[in-house]
Amino acid sequence: MAFSKQTVGIFYAVVTVSIWVSFIVVARAMAHKTLTPFDIGFVRFIAAAIVLVPWGWYLVRKQRVEQPNAETWLGVSPYPFKRAALIGIFAAIGYSCFAYSGFFYAPAAHASVLMPGMLPLWTAMLAFFFLGTPITGRRAIGLALIAIAALLVGGTSVVKTLGTGDTWKGDILFLCASFCWGTYTMLARKYQLGAIQATIAVSVFALVTYVPIYGVLALTKTIHTQLFAAPWSEILLQGFLQGILSVVISGITFVKMVETFGPVRSTMITSVTPPLSALGAVVFLGEPLGWTLILGLALATVGIVFGVKSVALPTPVPANTATQR
Repeated sequence: MAFSKQTVGIFYAVVTVSIWVSFIVVARAMAHKTLTPFDIGFVRFIAAAIVLVPWGWYLVRKQRVEQPNAETWLGVSPYPFKRAALIGIFAAIGYSCFAYSGFFYAPAAHASVLMPGMLPLWTAMLAFFFLGTPITGRRAIGLALIAIAALLVGGTSVVKTLGTGDTWKGDILFLCASFCWGTYTMLARKYQLGAIQATIAVSVFALVTYVPIYGVLALTKTIHTQLFAAPWSEILLQGFLQGILSVVISGITFVKMVETFGPVRSTMITSVTPPLSALGAVVFLGEPLGWTLILGLALATVGIVFGVKSVALPTPVPANTATQR
């Protein structure tokens, strides 16, 4: 039975949003565990590489048979160094460092508003300036409703802490993380990156840059780390959640979604993450259910409908025709 491209795209969207929501809920639940944010990034990249590096090795060998002149990197990245570095800086190093650093200063509730909540706005602006993607009237209404929904869900908490303590630093870091992911989203569409190939390239770049540098700094005790104090159960759990689910699975499904819906509408779909994660915190963590959460979820849903239905679906380009740059 053959499914339509839109049906398949919706499936990828559901998987992506489910993992993103789980990430935020789990982050709230494990905020006071042993590992530091940078430790989690270290574990995240190693766990993802365990799966993606062998996969990349296989794809590169296959690619060399089918396209002998295709450029690769280190024998495991389907994209050459410049392309891998470009997307890796934003999707791996930039996003992870900004996001995990933000948790040093601001609570996870702020992260849910300022990262996935603001992502559609970043992506719409980037796509407008770099891809020429128009912001139609319906799409503008959708973006406005999504922004209002994000502010309703957690904006009050953000506003209350402005100018107090160091929380504002975390908020800025979360915004930077959102900008990095929005840039990756735009690049994935601009260069028609294959979902699996892009995820592998990002993982390889993080493995050969972040992992060895952080490992040396941790071993020499140049930086504060809890890697050697954390129980293996916590390390393995974070590796599975942050590496396998967040990088491998959602990394692939997210780019697949971008191939189907385009960058702007894809991030509009994922903007339902803040209210859903807040709802998940109500169910699993016992946080209070307020009228702002209910109204925010409703507005986000309406905004997504406006944005996703605004124009016809773009025609995705097959992954094996992606430009090598």
